[in-house]
Amino acid sequence: MYFSERMRIIIFLLYFCSFISATASAQMSKKAGRLYTAAILLKSKKQTDKACKAMELAIKKSRSAPESYSMLGQWYFEAHKFSDAARIFREASQRCRNGASRFAKPYARSLIYAGQPGAALQLIATYATLKDSADWNRMRAQGLFVSQALAAPGSKTPENLGPRVNSEFPELFPSMAVDTGDLYFTRRVNNMDEDLFHARADECGGWYYALNIGDPPNTPNQESSQFISADGHYLFFTRCENQSPDGWAEGGCDLFMTYRVANDSEWTQPQPFGATINTPAYEGMPSLSPDNGELYFVSDRPGGYGGYDIWISRFRDGLWQLPVNAGPTINTSGNETAPYMDADNQTLYFTSDGWPGMGGTDLFVARRLTDSTYAAAVNLGYPINTAFDEKSECVTLDGSKLIFSSDRDGPAGNYDLFEVPLPPDKRPVPVSYMYGVVYDSLSRARLTYAIIYITNARTGDTLYRVPTNRGDASYLITLHLGNTYALSAWHPGYTAISDTLSFERQYLQHPLVHNMALLPEDYVPPAPDTAKPAPVTDSLLTMLHFDVNRVELSDSEKANIKLVISPYLTDTAYTIYVNAYTDNTGTPMINETLSYQRAAQVSRQIQTLGIPNDKIVAKGWGESKMIATNETEEGQRMNRRVEIIIRK
Repeated sequence: MYFSERMRIIIFLLYFCSFISATASAQMSKKAGRLYTAAILLKSKKQTDKACKAMELAIKKSRSAPESYSMLGQWYFEAHKFSDAARIFREASQRCRNGASRFAKPYARSLIYAGQPGAALQLIATYATLKDSADWNRMRAQGLFVSQALAAPGSKTPENLGPRVNSEFPELFPSMAVDTGDLYFTRRVNNMDEDLFHARADECGGWYYALNIGDPPNTPNQESSQFISADGHYLFFTRCENQSPDGWAEGGCDLFMTYRVANDSEWTQPQPFGATINTPAYEGMPSLSPDNGELYFVSDRPGGYGGYDIWISRFRDGLWQLPVNAGPTINTSGNETAPYMDADNQTLYFTSDGWPGMGGTDLFVARRLTDSTYAAAVNLGYPINTAFDEKSECVTLDGSKLIFSSDRDGPAGNYDLFEVPLPPDKRPVPVSYMYGVVYDSLSRARLTYAIIYITNARTGDTLYRVPTNRGDASYLITLHLGNTYALSAWHPGYTAISDTLSFERQYLQHPLVHNMALLPEDYVPPAPDTAKPAPVTDSLLTMLHFDVNRVELSDSEKANIKLVISPYLTDTAYTIYVNAYTDNTGTPMINETLSYQRAAQVSRQIQTLGIPNDKIVAKGWGESKMIATNETEEGQRMNRRVEIIIRK
């Protein structure tokens, strides 16, 4: 006989409820048993309020049946009706056989979440057993934390961002662009389809109505937990329901990236991160460090501490390296999610249900100690955290305010975005930013994909390597206040410039505008009466062309390099420049990586011939200098090249 899917579910539920009713009937009347069964059916249909009322009636008909109390107390707890859950478990403790010990654990847990940690700690002291010592110890730690947090609130009460941002549906994962303060977030439309939304800041400190950012990047699949880069041009996000033939590059939930050339232009088609980042496990909730050197994300891949952990991949030698776990001062056997690395590049905020907290998921902060270690996580405290679920967060540029998601306004799971001043001891290091464009000093033409280096003037450590935007040649860099920085700008065919700047507190109110003009290398100034200096000449030795995504050198290319380099093996008065370029397909970040890898391969091959490393300058310039049209395959092939130039 053929049964529809719906009919099979109904038959299963009827069988299940009959079994449960028969099991419970020994301790409850027939009428109570029927009410119990009806409540179970209503709950299976997601009619929770009606189910709870039916179970309340079942309890009234049989006041000593533990099954009814256990089921109803759990339903109330899951619905975040913690006081009702505590009431039900208290009645069960009083009326059921051995109820005081049987229900001590759920009763104590409900009391903690209901804001009565003192009563809960008394229960724990009385009924804690060695059998479940780990559970009791976690509950005791939570009770002590809640007791202290309620006694000394650490901040003002958070404020709902209001109906222009929040809706009847859940809003999560806030992220802000540094230069505009625009807010990006995820909305679970109709509680089904997760899409990315955007709200612009208005002139009065509020928000214009949030809008769906469209396709791309949104699709009928799930797009969520996005992170917007400081300049607003890159968007990193999670896409679920992915499939790929190899089962590796995409599968389940993975990290994707999209790009736009200007703040008001369209987003490109998203591209997934490679297999170094994405695996068949869950990968999601990305956050990029302000220097673009570290990618923080969440995964349940093997090698973690349990549940979801925070992982970090570092950008080195033109590639995202194998991710490493953020370590035991951040991750626990529970779930750590929603990492947010602040613009100070020192302060990491995240969500956890594994550390002692107010209940559910709480927000935490951890300070960077070294490049790879963090101090122990610190709870952001009450009333930022509550017995409800607080998850996902970001911080305004000045570090004064936290924007986060919570379902405290109910019902459970219906998240809204809130804003609250951060307590001074939970704030990041003050930062501001400088921005501008790089341009040709003679023609005033803007120079896209110039490379800007920022170093610590005192230590010489390189802090940033930032390309100018492919659309308008703009850049944006966040910097700590009160420091002196050295900066330089490079572009193929131009003379590099260097400068220093003192980044003082005045830029906290008004960010620094710093435009940079580069002089073409072939510019010849008017000759003075004195003798001219010896000219610098550049000679193109050879040009190597690459197929799409190819990095390795062929045997014929290695032979070509040897042929053109051999005449200079005994000379010393030269510098060899290895400049690698790509076509304009793909994203600038991917193109920069490819060009860097190709330049590095050619540089290493030249070194095998006996040319010392200090005689070679190898750079990947991505799509910065086209020599042919990108409208044809042949033109694209011509642009995917490495030029070997000797300067004498």
